[in-house]
Order: sequence, then C-alpha cells, then structure tokens
Amino acid sequence: MKYIDLNCDMGELPEAIADGTQESLMPNFTSVNIACGGHAGDADTMKATVAQAMRWKLAIGAHPGYPDRANFGRIEMNLSPEALADEVFQQVSALARVAVTMGITLSHVKAHGALYNQAAKDRALARAFADGVARWSRDLVLVGLAGSIMLDVFRDAGFRVAAEAFADRRYQPDGTLRPRRFADALIGDSSEAAQQALRIVENGTVRACDGSDIAVDAQTICIHGDGPNAVSVSAAVAQTLRQAGIELRRLS
Repeated sequence: MKYIDLNCDMGELPEAIADGTQESLMPNFTSVNIACGGHAGDADTMKATVAQAMRWKLAIGAHPGYPDRANFGRIEMNLSPEALADEVFQQVSALARVAVTMGITLSHVKAHGALYNQAAKDRALARAFADGVARWSRDLVLVGLAGSIMLDVFRDAGFRVAAEAFADRRYQPDGTLRPRRFADALIGDSSEAAQQALRIVENGTVRACDGSDIAVDAQTICIHGDGPNAVSVSAAVAQTLRQAGIELRRLS
C-alpha cells in the first residue's frame, strides 16, 4: 500500500483558531507546522494550536520564518548565517517548550515562506537553518522542497529529512514553486488540487506551469491553511487519496 503524510501550516491566523476554522481542517491532515513567533504566532496561538493538534493525534512541527510580520515572512531578508541560526533556534525552542509543558514533543521543522524558498536554492542559508535547529535538537525531521539542494544540506548536517510537494501550489519548470506574484501561483480549485496530490503519490510527478511534467519524490504533501478554499481543498485531497487506497500516515 502506498502512503503519504499530509501537512498544513497552522497557528498563523488567530481568528481562524478562535472561530474553529483551523480545527475544522485537522481531520484532513496527519501533520501540522505551527508558526512560532517569527512571521506569525505567539505563546497563546502556539498553545491553542498544539492543543487542537493533540486532539486529532497529529504530528506537531515548528514553522519558523523570517521575523517580518508586516509581510507575513514572504519577503526575502538578508540575515547573516549567525543571525538566521539564532532566529531559527529561538522560534523552534519557543514552540518546543510550549509543547513539552503540554506533554508532547516536536517531530519536525519546516521553514516558512521566503525563508523556505531561499533555502531551497542557497546552500549557506540551508546550512544556517539546520544549524539553528540543531541547537535545540538533531532528533527532528527537517522538511524541504522535493528535489532541492536544501535536502542534501540537511542530510549532510545529520538530520533525517522529508521531501515535500504541494497540492495547492503551481510549479515552475525547474521544480521550484511558482512565485506568488503570479496570479496562477495558487490552486484554489479543490478538484485540481486533489488530482495534483494524486499524481504526486501515484506517478511521482507534478505538471509545471508550462505543461511539462516534473519528477517529484515526496514523503509529505502540503496544503496551506490560509489558502483559498482551504477547507474544501484539504477535504477533497484527503478523500481522493483515501479513495485511491493511499494511506495517510503522519511524519514520525
């Protein structure tokens, strides 16, 4: 039987936590990546999101990003390797300490936004990211873009890795994510997202924006919790994969 982890970036929208929208997504996922004070998140949102994830028995990971709330961590920053490692350590440790007080430990770490996209192409940046996580623990899975150099860097730093693909994002021909400045960067149609996820698992490919097929060997698939139609998209992806006989299995 084939299996895949479905992950979602959460803890980013206080209103979605308060009104139940965030938790309504959780039955469709096996892992969550929780914002931990950089681009979004604070002690209260971290605690609330961890509690929700524990109710649904989801793997819990940290989602550090650039400390730029005004731009939601989606604008590139030019931090030194030492400053970035410090920032990543502070964010990961903040969430880890919250989790420990609630009787659970982190399973993984995934960068957010511009930091993720830059680290997928920049070895020095990826290494600084890994160094920051290592200050807390090396017993964590580092999640990174499938086929990117960041995974090689993470492995070389002694981490287990999980290659990630996206159900709700379009791809460039080189295998990177289509930048959000393009109107078609996001996939908001639930059927299209579900078919992309199915193609990733069954065929190991995604269709790029130019129509070409890109090889993608992924262990986890992301759907953004703040994406267009996130509730319907995540439900369609999970249902389509299960109906195809694919087991949804969390990162561990």
